[in-house]
Amino acid sequence: MAEDATTLGEFGFAGDDHVVPFQVEGLDVRGRAVQLGPMLDAILSRHAYPPAVARLLAEVTALAVLIGTSLKFEGKFTVQTRSDGPVDLLVVDFATPSAVRAYARFTEEALNAALKAGKSAPQDLLGKGILAFTIDQGSYTQPYQGIVALDGASLEDIAGLYFRQSEQIPTRVRLGSAEFYDRGPDGKARHHWRAGGIIAQFLPEAPERMRQGDLPGGDGDETQGIAEDDTWTEARTLLETVEVAELTDPDVGAERLLYRLFHERGVRVYEPQLVEDRCRCSRDKLKGVLANFTREEVEDILEDGVVSVTCEFCSTTYRYQAEEVLPA
Repeated sequence: MAEDATTLGEFGFAGDDHVVPFQVEGLDVRGRAVQLGPMLDAILSRHAYPPAVARLLAEVTALAVLIGTSLKFEGKFTVQTRSDGPVDLLVVDFATPSAVRAYARFTEEALNAALKAGKSAPQDLLGKGILAFTIDQGSYTQPYQGIVALDGASLEDIAGLYFRQSEQIPTRVRLGSAEFYDRGPDGKARHHWRAGGIIAQFLPEAPERMRQGDLPGGDGDETQGIAEDDTWTEARTLLETVEVAELTDPDVGAERLLYRLFHERGVRVYEPQLVEDRCRCSRDKLKGVLANFTREEVEDILEDGVVSVTCEFCSTTYRYQAEEVLPA
């Protein structure tokens, strides 16, 4: 038997960059938890984002992998913000079964002004706009897109609203990110990013127990004033106790955190799902993009007879000789 094999009475921990599905039968709750470490750090380090931007992108990445790993088909899941704040675009792209890539766009001057004014909360940096969730099952299908407004609420609350609107399932999302400083084996100081998240949904056998009050601005139907199910109230209250330090601490881990939260009710975890830093760009794909340019457009970006194209996600630069990309 291999030395690292799990034996009877032992428990194997998923570790970083693995999504852990779980179920709390006593609370009729199912969900997923994750801690992102080296994968996230690799994505963020390519761009040297300011810390405020890196934190935002880290949390959206955690959200994307929590939802994306639940897909039961081959396809893509994308979480994207478009807004009028200093950080006007965040994109996280998840391709089944495990590939993740992410990118943020921001205006440095506006970001510095916001931070100087003490406006560092995610809702301040994003401003007003939309958060879009897109599911694409590939050829012969139409992508599905759900959109919720960025209206000053937290990313956690906005994600919960998306599930309420699209699936009518009571859902609570917790997200967090943090910078870590330590020393490597050589004694040199190191800096790295971590993020964590939990998504929990109330799924009782009796669907009527999931009924929720009407959203603000609704049509005032018979759901108005409905009291929340006591079991879901208990689960949601437990989730509210989670702190960012617990979500991101490598010494806690997803399984330990789930046990802390739900041990009195009994929590069951399932086979973890790996997530990886992997971009889908390639030399041929970007050459195909250039094929849509006119001759004049290609000539405008030629430098010393070469066209250089850099992928916004992974920062890989592809170079093409003029004769490769100039239309006839």
